[in-house]
Parts: sequence; structure tokens; C-alpha cells
Amino acid sequence: MRTDPFAVVLFAICPLLVAQQPMPAPSAPVAPQNAPAASSASVPAKPNTLLDGTPIKLRIGRNVSSADAKVGEHVDFEVLEEVQVMGVVVIAKGATASATVTEAQPKRRMGREGKLEMTLDYVRLVDNEKAALTATAGGKGGSNVGKMTGAIVATAIFTLGGSALFLFMHGKDITIPKGAETTAYINGDMPLDLTKFGLAPAAPAASLTATAPAEQASAQAALSIESTPPGADIEIDGSFVGNTPSTVTVSPGSHEIVVKKKGFVDWTRKLNVTGGSIHLNADLDSVAPAAAPAPAPTPQ
Repeated sequence: MRTDPFAVVLFAICPLLVAQQPMPAPSAPVAPQNAPAASSASVPAKPNTLLDGTPIKLRIGRNVSSADAKVGEHVDFEVLEEVQVMGVVVIAKGATASATVTEAQPKRRMGREGKLEMTLDYVRLVDNEKAALTATAGGKGGSNVGKMTGAIVATAIFTLGGSALFLFMHGKDITIPKGAETTAYINGDMPLDLTKFGLAPAAPAASLTATAPAEQASAQAALSIESTPPGADIEIDGSFVGNTPSTVTVSPGSHEIVVKKKGFVDWTRKLNVTGGSIHLNADLDSVAPAAAPAPAPTPQ
């Protein structure tokens, strides 16, 4: 009996097309009344850890074809979305990921198609370390980006322009075009030192409690100002704050103090306040009386 080749193609592809369709979520089973309720506390927390199975969206940086690819050749990918751990970016957008060609065979005679296989290696972290990658969450199914072999090749692991990229090859070379996207996954938990990613180490709670009152107290300074004679106006940074003698509160930083009284020369000081108590005594100098005009000369 003669077999229609087109029917063979459809038979091979249909299961893959069905696998792309969203499956309805199964209804949640009813738990027995005596069964204990599930608690998220039963799942151990892993702070400062890049978790196994974390998805990494990638884009291939160049064309890769079974016609000219070489076994052992490295292929670069670009990370499309940053990845954070505890609010800290550990994998930056635009970071580099790498894969290695593990099998490459161009098309052959008698209509035999080419073969192309790549294995994901790692993604580069912000601290320049490498995190191992796999093509499937949990590492099941191996670490191949896509094992493309057989008489008819159909894979939807890569996407291009937001649509699934199906590669149908029969007696031809297999090509993954530049810009095709795929999703890889972190292969195994990876503990991180977040201080290498710009996160300051947390101070002990006891230390924070002890230093907080001292920091609050040093935020203001008490400025005591007297003058001779008393009753002079006090100006700080151009604003009237009282008469001598007075004690005023000022914030840390640079300030200009002016003490002035009618009939006396203004007294001025510039202070760089850092906290604590400061005492100033302004000794005012009297304004020199204006000299009497000289008498007009007597005409001879």
C-alpha cells in the first residue's frame, strides 16, 4: 500500500500543535474534612537564593544553521527581562547567556535532512558569576535548546515576532534565525551574596535601636547667643529669631549669625553646625560719631 507523504507530515505535527493549545485547569479536589489545611509555611524559604526553575527569557544573537554550524561552537543569547532576588537585580536586561552546539550535520543526499542540536550552558549574573541553565523547568527532559532530528522536524521551542516558530524541514538544512526567542530556566538553586549586587548589609537590630536616639539628638544643635550690651536683635540666615540673650535650635549645616543693635556695628559670624551646644558672645562696638564739619575759612 502506498503512503501519502503529506499525510505522514500531518500525523507527525498534529500532536505538537495540540500541545501548544491551553488546557483547561482541572477542578480542585475536595479535601476530606479531617485533612489538615495546606500551609505555605511548610515550604522552606530560601532567602538570597536564585531559585531552581526561575525563567529566563532569551533571544538568539545570530543565525544558526545545520549547514555550517560546528560541534563545540558557542552561540550567544541576550537576556530580554531582568531577574530580581529580594528586590535586587541579579540578572540584568541585556546580559549574555551561552549555548554550545552539540550536534550539527548538513543536509545529505536522498532527501535526508540536516541535524542541529544545542545545549544551554549558563547566563551571566550582575556580579559576573555564571548560573547554569536548562531548557525545561526542573531540569526534566535534558538541557537541549531543541533536539532537531528525524525525517520531519517540527519544534515550537523558539518564537519569532511573538508567534511560535515552527521549523518544517524535509531534505533541507535546519536554521534558527537571528532574533528568535526562547525561555530557559535556572538549573538548581544558587545561593547569592547580595552585597556583591549593591545591597548594603543589614545592621543588627540592637545596634539600630541604640544609635537611633543618638542620631536624632545630633540632628539639631542648641545655639546660645549673648551680647554686650544685651537686647540686640538676632538674625540667622537673614531671619529674625529673637533678642539677646537667647537660646535657639538650628539644624546641621552652614549658617550666618548676625547680632545688631541701633548705635552699634553689626556683629557677624559664619558657623558650620554639626550638633551639640554652641555658645556665642557678641561684643558690640559703638558706631563712631560723625566728625563735625570744618568751619568755613574767614575771608581776609
